Amino acid sequence: MDYVGPNAVVAAMVSAGVAKARLPRSDLLIRGALSGALLGVATSLALGAAVQTGQGIVGALLFPAGFVMIVLLGLELLTGSFALLPLAWIEGKASAAEVLGNWSWVFLGNLLGALLYAALLATALSTMGSGAQQDPLAAKLLAVATAKTLGYQHAGLAGLVTVFVKAMLCNWLVCLGVVMAMTSASTVGKIAAAWLPIVVFFAQGFEHSVVNMFVIPAGMMLGARVGVADWWLWNQLPVTLGNLVGGFGFTGLALYLTYRPQTESGIERAPGTPLQPLPEVPRDAALPAT
Repeated sequence: MDYVGPNAVVAAMVSAGVAKARLPRSDLLIRGALSGALLGVATSLALGAAVQTGQGIVGALLFPAGFVMIVLLGLELLTGSFALLPLAWIEGKASAAEVLGNWSWVFLGNLLGALLYAALLATALSTMGSGAQQDPLAAKLLAVATAKTLGYQHAGLAGLVTVFVKAMLCNWLVCLGVVMAMTSASTVGKIAAAWLPIVVFFAQGFEHSVVNMFVIPAGMMLGARVGVADWWLWNQLPVTLGNLVGGFGFTGLALYLTYRPQTESGIERAPGTPLQPLPEVPRDAALPAT
């Protein structure tokens, strides 16, 4: 039996948060950039499949391939870290500064990787055939980028509420994917467990900040009449905040409160004792998946 029970899973979540807090900035950037690019690849795959088949559910079934790659390689995805890093802080094993620092560097890495893939894909789509406007995938990316920004802008305050709530729902499920991958000790088990909630999130069109780091700039590069301010004010910022609330509140904190470890391993820290800076881990050390 390779099944891991929820008590052990929550202990592993705390350990993963501690390990991530110890990573040097260079690793956070590299692993974050790889995650951003891989999620962009998965998104273009899913959108292309939906366009080709006329069935959005086909794209949803394929999209988790990129997420699974990220999990199995132990890369850094901001949305998954929203559920794990705060638990290390709650347990007194990481400081608030270390948590915020990790999120900042991973955010930057995710953004750089997503932008790189967006630029490469936009170049490929724009230089093939009769141009970007006639390419079905390019047209889809343009339409999605417009809907994810100007669509919310036209609705005003209701649009901001909608995008924030959809971001909460998204990362509730994405973080469940991260956690469920910890319920198995086998590669096949991890893939199957992680796949399920990611299909549910993508099929319902919820808002994921790292996916949007790719899909909105890609649409802009292909001709969407969306400005940088439209992207950040009406999507990227509210989605990132909604992802934080949903991932931490509905997954990380909720599971921790009911399955939290009853005993501590290592040195106990007395209440009020300042946290010592965490040492960097060896670059080749094995880390829990994001």
